[in-house]
Amino acid sequence: MDKIKVEVCCGTACYLLGAANLMSLEDMLPENCRGRVEVEAKTCLELCEKENLGGAPYVRFNDTEIMAQATPEKVLARIAELAGETE
Repeated sequence: MDKIKVEVCCGTACYLLGAANLMSLEDMLPENCRGRVEVEAKTCLELCEKENLGGAPYVRFNDTEIMAQATPEKVLARIAELAGETE
């Protein structure tokens, strides 16, 4: 199975609005997902200018799917879905 790529926007607005909390996602992963997820900080995903900061912080999954107003809980739930670990 391919790794799940999780890119966390760490631009100024996203960082101040919660991206700092998202950078420890790998430590929060359930045991069955460890090693299957790659979390990477990105300088900026350039999404705030499109959304007027209303959706920060942003996370991008597998280069395509964007999550706005990301929280550790929301991101971990989406990772579980992508890994096929949901009921």
